[in-house]
Amino acid sequence: MAAAPKHDVFQAVADPTRRELLKLLSQNDRALHELTEHFDMTRTAVSKHLRILSEANLVMGRKSGRNKIYQLHPEPLKEVKDWLAYYEKFWENKLNMLKHYVENDESDSNS
Repeated sequence: MAAAPKHDVFQAVADPTRRELLKLLSQNDRALHELTEHFDMTRTAVSKHLRILSEANLVMGRKSGRNKIYQLHPEPLKEVKDWLAYYEKFWENKLNMLKHYVENDESDSNS
């Protein structure tokens, strides 16, 4: 039986740096030094963010010579997508109410 992740996907994506790392890795696999170039922080700090993403099973690292190459593993993001989908109906309802209000307000002011 697999051990539970130390960090869940929600904790992992809560941080803007980690979201940016996921975005970068969605474009292509990258070595730690390539990822570090995109941030104003140390390689150690970026590595800690990658560890959290790895513990949430969102990225995987593999050795390639002296480098560690990180790859996006997006499947756990489905949990976030499903959670957001539940609340999407509320946003849609509010947008529909706003649309109805604006359209009726316009027709009332044109009368």
